[in-house]
Amino acid sequence: MQTINIHEAKTHLSRLVEQVAQGESFVIAKAGKPIAKVVPLDATPITQQRRLGFLAGQITVPDDFDRIGQSEIENLFYGEE
Repeated sequence: MQTINIHEAKTHLSRLVEQVAQGESFVIAKAGKPIAKVVPLDATPITQQRRLGFLAGQITVPDDFDRIGQSEIENLFYGEE
C-alpha cells in the first residue's frame, strides 16, 4: 500500500481519488507518521465486528468448566501422584 505525505496528497487529490475509485488504497502521513487510510467506500472491512452473545440459549457451559481436565493439567506440571 502506497504512503503519501499530506502535502503531496493535497497537491494531487484528484489523481489520488481516481486511484481510489479504481480500487487502490493509500495511507496519508504527516512528518512520516501514518495518520489516515483512504479506501474505496465499497471495500470490505479488514476486521469483522465481534458479535457477543450470538449463541445465547443454544449452548450450555458445565458448572465445572473451570476444572475440566484439572488432574491431567496438574500431572503435566507436578507429575503423577
